[in-house]
Amino acid sequence: MRIDARARSREEVRFQGDPPEGQLAGVAAACDLLGDRWTLPVIAALLDGPLRYTEIQEQLPALAPNILTARLRKLERDGLLVATRYSARPARFDYRLTPDGAALGGAIQLLGAWASTRAAPSAAPTHSACGGALEMRWWCPACGLPAPPPNEEEEPILA
Repeated sequence: MRIDARARSREEVRFQGDPPEGQLAGVAAACDLLGDRWTLPVIAALLDGPLRYTEIQEQLPALAPNILTARLRKLERDGLLVATRYSARPARFDYRLTPDGAALGGAIQLLGAWASTRAAPSAAPTHSACGGALEMRWWCPACGLPAPPPNEEEEPILA
């Protein structure tokens, strides 16, 4: 897979050749859905429950109103959140995550922990009982046993 070297901006980057397969295909699909700046922070703000537009703005003060509106509309089109009208005139909505949107909570926590650890290694998540560093591992919810990640040796996702 090659990237077009003549691309002048991130939006102009186009992959040439065969589409990615396997795990790369999943990452590419996730980036297509969530790759815009501010999309994950908007989802993270909604993880604790529904919020109105102004409440989201208060939680993300650096986010411009036009960008927030665009992200909310895109997330609704993509089926990750639902906008419910609570006032007809003027039209006002509250926003809540769908089950697919709420399922991103674990991934957002992992990304946040990774970024915190990268910025300050002492900020790594720790076990409250013993203080040891936490590791995220694959496990089967049906039987409760750990399982290796697909296509890999058993390695922690976050160490």
